[in-house]
Amino acid sequence: MQTRQLGNLWPVSSLALGGGGVGQLWGATTQDECIATVRAAVDKGITLLDMAPAYGDGEAEVVVGHAFEGKLPDGIRVTTKHRLGTPPTADVEGNLLRSLEQSLNRMRLERVDVFFLHSNIIPDDYDASAYTDRPATRWATYAEAFVPACEKLVAQGRIGAWGVTGIGIPSCILQALDQTQRPAVVQCLSNPIDSAGELHYFEGPSRARELIAATKAAGAGVMGIRPVQGGALTDTLDRALPADHGVVVDFNRTTGFRALANELGTTAAALAHRYALTMDDVDTVVLGCKNQTELLECITAAEAGPLAPDVMKQINAACANHAST
Repeated sequence: MQTRQLGNLWPVSSLALGGGGVGQLWGATTQDECIATVRAAVDKGITLLDMAPAYGDGEAEVVVGHAFEGKLPDGIRVTTKHRLGTPPTADVEGNLLRSLEQSLNRMRLERVDVFFLHSNIIPDDYDASAYTDRPATRWATYAEAFVPACEKLVAQGRIGAWGVTGIGIPSCILQALDQTQRPAVVQCLSNPIDSAGELHYFEGPSRARELIAATKAAGAGVMGIRPVQGGALTDTLDRALPADHGVVVDFNRTTGFRALANELGTTAAALAHRYALTMDDVDTVVLGCKNQTELLECITAAEAGPLAPDVMKQINAACANHAST
């Protein structure tokens, strides 16, 4: 599999395996199938596993622990995350350390390569009432407590680097990239509709392309996430969701994308993954596969190579994408 440089860190495979699918969040699967999927991903050349406690209440990390029993194959790198929220400043370091140790115990590891802030950064005076199902982290907590705590963990060798999610308020992510101590990696939306779906908690556009470019300009790595937008950019939805759910809304407004995929003789998921892999400045694309069949489809799509410029234009037109593309 092709490798690409992840910011100023190290080369990684162009595809990374995310924890949402193997954490059994996205459609029916089994733990045994998820373990087999993780092993198959590594066998096929994937060198980055992107995990988090939030993926199945630790289940994705347990799967990694079962898959390798604490002995990662040579060259395999692992991430994890923490939804910090905004606890008292004095509690932040202990909060992060407890979460990290729990993740390491589940994966049977002694360190991770990247540790992400999994909660959105918001201004100190921001109305956070929209964040009803997950905590947000206020800027002061991020800058004055999270960043120093992560720098300390890097110095101690507990983590290799730290990063942030890039699907939150764009101005806060841009501000984080403009600091002296900045994230080494940002997880950025990489799909043709620039959508985070149900995870979009603020007014205004995602500014996904701008954030990718700013991340690259800051020397940080870009991990492309939600290439199929939680299933919205697939042929059929694989789970029952409410009609107003972000994935369903996006699925219903991307009929033209599925029609184009059919015209091109491919599946919607394969086309979406090739689109993300072709996007400028995306270092690696995180897969949400829950079984080996989905994994092999994504790997086949990657092996087909980047999309031609005219196909990218057709996709953007079919998705009525932003003018920034």
